[in-house]
Amino acid sequence: MKLHDDVHNYYEKIMLDLLIERGLSAQYSDEIMADFCCTILNQLPARYIRYDVDMAFYLPQHERIQMEQRVNIAIDVAISQVAKKRKTVE
Repeated sequence: MKLHDDVHNYYEKIMLDLLIERGLSAQYSDEIMADFCCTILNQLPARYIRYDVDMAFYLPQHERIQMEQRVNIAIDVAISQVAKKRKTVE
């Protein structure tokens, strides 16, 4: 078994979906996006799964909405932190 192939954090998928939805990858470099991802995921609990389809089937809708809200808040915090960092660099 290879852990990285068989198990992943479901918040990663939600985060990536919302980053794409918000168009952030078009605004920032890959390096900044990697920093965003680390900053975002460090604010969230881990929710490890093997198959995304299991979460789609067993996760109640209200919990899915709550997870998306948590990720959106974490994204906003990451954007704020990057903006502050950029101001100090300029």
